[in-house]
Amino acid sequence: MASIELRSDLYRRPLARALELLGFGPGWSCVDLGAGGGDVSIELARLAGPGGRVYAVDSSPIARDETAKAAARAGEAQVVALTQWAEELLLPEPVDLAFCRFLLLHVPEPPAVLVRMARVVRPGGYVVAEEPITTAGRIAGGPLSMPDALHQDIGALLPGLFRQTGLEIIDAWAEAPAGAGPGPVASYLAELTGVDPGDEAIVLPPLVTVIGKVPGGGASS
Repeated sequence: MASIELRSDLYRRPLARALELLGFGPGWSCVDLGAGGGDVSIELARLAGPGGRVYAVDSSPIARDETAKAAARAGEAQVVALTQWAEELLLPEPVDLAFCRFLLLHVPEPPAVLVRMARVVRPGGYVVAEEPITTAGRIAGGPLSMPDALHQDIGALLPGLFRQTGLEIIDAWAEAPAGAGPGPVASYLAELTGVDPGDEAIVLPPLVTVIGKVPGGGASS
């Protein structure tokens, strides 16, 4: 499995599996849409190596600046931090992979964003999206809620959205970290919701990962 060194990232395993399935590695170019502080972008750059390129795109100028500083500290000069709205995604060159996570649940028109992602990928390249089914998460058996999200269960629709976009689905699955009592899962949930779950059993929202291929061309090696 691809070595994703995101030790504080409870959802790192689905991304590692997706990258392994694609053979992501040296020389690849990609865009991390909704990059936030850039932790995933920097790890993608580490895997892509000096010959690769990672566009870290976020709508926030603050996130852009944080990513640029973090990439400089990590010595990953191949990270290019940009400020763009997801619905207006435009890159100076086609990329091999377009990736997003916890993004589509917050945008008004998820299909429009997937279309923009597919357009910046070269023929035969890939789109990977990871989105939650929030209400399938549980605290002490009770369902979770993310009322501020526009589409809190977008993960349940994700495979269908890929098909509507004209992407060939290569693989799709759902995965969720779980735990009970103090630990990373409880800390993550408390940070996310502002509520300390104490010693209760927790199942975080399942994260649906979908890998789609853009029509035409061949795969990267």
